[in-house]
Amino acid sequence: MGRHRLGNKQPLGNERGQGTVEYAIVAAAFLCVIVAGAALWRALSQGLFVDHGLASASHHLAGAATWIADVLVF
Repeated sequence: MGRHRLGNKQPLGNERGQGTVEYAIVAAAFLCVIVAGAALWRALSQGLFVDHGLASASHHLAGAATWIADVLVF
């Protein structure tokens, strides 16, 4: 149990800075989550996903109410 710390509670040579490295990793991960959320928000607000869905639909309809005709004819 006492293998990792000396009697005066100082970290051994290879454990120095571990907290700083962990903080940097967590901060970078949190920043990535924030940036990804901002990119998703921007794509949703511009209607990017809706545009891709309409472009890739097999029955791309020009009018807003023509989907009813498509359902009834099917």
